Amino acid sequence: MSDFDQMGIIVDWVDACRKGDLTALLDLYADDAQLECTCNGMQRYQGRGELEAYWQPRLSAFSSAGFGLEEIHPTPHGVDLEYSVAGALRIQASFRFNPEGKIRSTVCEPARQNAHDGCVC
Repeated sequence: MSDFDQMGIIVDWVDACRKGDLTALLDLYADDAQLECTCNGMQRYQGRGELEAYWQPRLSAFSSAGFGLEEIHPTPHGVDLEYSVAGALRIQASFRFNPEGKIRSTVCEPARQNAHDGCVC
């Protein structure tokens, strides 16, 4: 069990997304963090520079379309989150942490949604 609040870190992640605060979001990740996105084909990003390139346009979309927390729950190895964009588009994300309390990896994929919706995660 970790000695840091994994759920609190993800709440901070949600807050950074809602505010469009790229610096705060990136500060939650480890320097060598990895992100794997399967929303539009398999894409992998590693390190702060690649994560910044991934998140910058998405945060702009979130702030203009609206970002909502749908579900959040701890798992044996981290935290799973489901969020929505524009009140309808739903995305599932799984977070794992390093011993220092930083996000080590994120995996995101489309959640169950209407067939005509796309994914902007």
